[in-house]
Amino acid sequence: MLNPSAPRVGFVGFGEVNSPRELIERTCAAAQQALVDRGLTVVSTSPVSDDPEGLNEARAISELSATDFDMLVICLAGWIPSHSVIDGVVPFKHKPMVLWGLTGERAGDRLVTAAGQAGTSALRHPLSALGFRFKYVYDTPDAPYAAAEEVVAFARVASAAAKLATTRIGMIGYRDMGLYGTLADIPSLRRVIGPDVEVVDLLEIAQRMESVPADEIGTVAAHVQSAWKSDRPLTTEVLAPSVRLYLAILSKARQRGWQAVSVIDVDGVKKLLGFTPAAALMLLTDLGGLATIPENDTLGAVTQLMVRALTGQVGAYFEFYEFMRDRVLIGVPDYVPAEVVDGPVRVRLTKFGQLSEGVLNVSRVRTGRVTLCRLGSEGDRYFMHIATGEAIAPSPWEEAGWEPPAPQLPSLEVILDTPVERFAQKVLSQHTILSYGDQRGQLMDLCRLLGISVIADEGPI
Repeated sequence: MLNPSAPRVGFVGFGEVNSPRELIERTCAAAQQALVDRGLTVVSTSPVSDDPEGLNEARAISELSATDFDMLVICLAGWIPSHSVIDGVVPFKHKPMVLWGLTGERAGDRLVTAAGQAGTSALRHPLSALGFRFKYVYDTPDAPYAAAEEVVAFARVASAAAKLATTRIGMIGYRDMGLYGTLADIPSLRRVIGPDVEVVDLLEIAQRMESVPADEIGTVAAHVQSAWKSDRPLTTEVLAPSVRLYLAILSKARQRGWQAVSVIDVDGVKKLLGFTPAAALMLLTDLGGLATIPENDTLGAVTQLMVRALTGQVGAYFEFYEFMRDRVLIGVPDYVPAEVVDGPVRVRLTKFGQLSEGVLNVSRVRTGRVTLCRLGSEGDRYFMHIATGEAIAPSPWEEAGWEPPAPQLPSLEVILDTPVERFAQKVLSQHTILSYGDQRGQLMDLCRLLGISVIADEGPI
C-alpha cells in the first residue's frame, strides 16, 4: 500500500453582515477543526461578510493567495448574498472547490439557524453556470459537521488531480503487437488529465543493461531468492537477465522522473531480448514503487496512476479471459504485484509456445470486494468504465500453450454487481485495473472533476 501525502486545502467561511459574528466565527472554526481532525492540512482565513466596501473579500483573497493548496472549501455558516461569495473566490476559479453549507443549532426544543442552505441553494446553480468545478455538500440539524467526511473525500480527489498534472509515464517501445486500444493522443491526454508520456527505444534499455554492475545484480538476486517461492532453484544465472532489465529501467525512471512504465513485451523483450519481462516488472512495482503494465498500454498506465493517487493501492492490471453467465474470469499471463498476493509470492520456471523459459508468477490473488476500472478515449474525448463485484478464488483453469503441466495463472472470478452482458457491451480493453473495496465514488468524482465521462453499465456510452 502506498502512502499518499495529506491533501492541503484552503478554507474560507462566509456569513451575512447582520448575522451574529460570534456564531459565524464559532461554527466556521468548528468546521475547519473537523477537517483537521480527519487528517487534512488546512490553510484558512477569517470568515467573510458582505461589507459594502468589499474589504473582507479583498483580505481573504490576499491571505489565501499567499500559499498554495489543492482545493478550496467555501463554507457557508449562514445566508450571504451570492455576489460576496463569488467575488471572494473567483481568483481561485482554477482550483477544485467544495461548497459546504453548515446547519443550525438546537436551543432547547427549537432550531436556531442562520439559514446556511439559503446561501448554498442560491449559489449552487450560479457557480455551475460560471464554470466552477465543485462538489456541493451540506449538514443537517441532526448531524452537524458530518459533511466533513465528504469534504475530506473530495480533497483526496482534488489532490489526486493535482498529482496527475505533474506525472510522467515511461513508454519503452511503442504499440506492442500493433494493438489499438493501448494508444493515446498525448496532447489531449496532457490537457484533460495531465500525465506526459516519454517514449524510449528498447535499444537504449538494452544498452543500459550491459553496464549494470555485477554486485547490484547479486544484491537483487539475493532478495528475490529469499522473498519468492519457486518450483526450482532461482539461481543468479537464471535471474540475471530479468534483474538487469529491472535495474536498467529503474535507472532511466529515476533519471527522468517516471511514476509509471510500460514495456514492449511480445514484440520487444520476448522477441528481441529472448526472455519474458515479468520478473523485471514485478521488481519495478514491488521494489521500485512504479506503476507497471505490459504491452505499451498508455491508458492502462494512466488508469493505474489515477487509482494509486486516489486510494494508495497499487492498481494491479489484469486481463479478461472469459465472460461467464454471472461472472468474469480475469488473470495475468505474467505477473501480479506482491500487494495483491494471498500468501507468499510464488513463481515458476516455464515457457509459453516458442518462447524461451522464463520466470512466471503463479501466486494466489487476494479475494474480496473489488472495483474494476479502465480509461478509454476517442480523439480528445475520454471516458472511464467502472464496475464493482465480489472477487472469489477461480475454479481450475489453464491457458492453452504453456509447457505441461500448465500453470494456474494468477486470477480471480469476479461476480459483478451488474449483468455480465451489460458489462461486456461497454468493455474498453483486454486490460482492466483492479483495486480492493468499492472505489466508485472517488473514481466518479475524479472523472467529473477532470471532464471524463463515466460509463454506466445501464446506459449507452
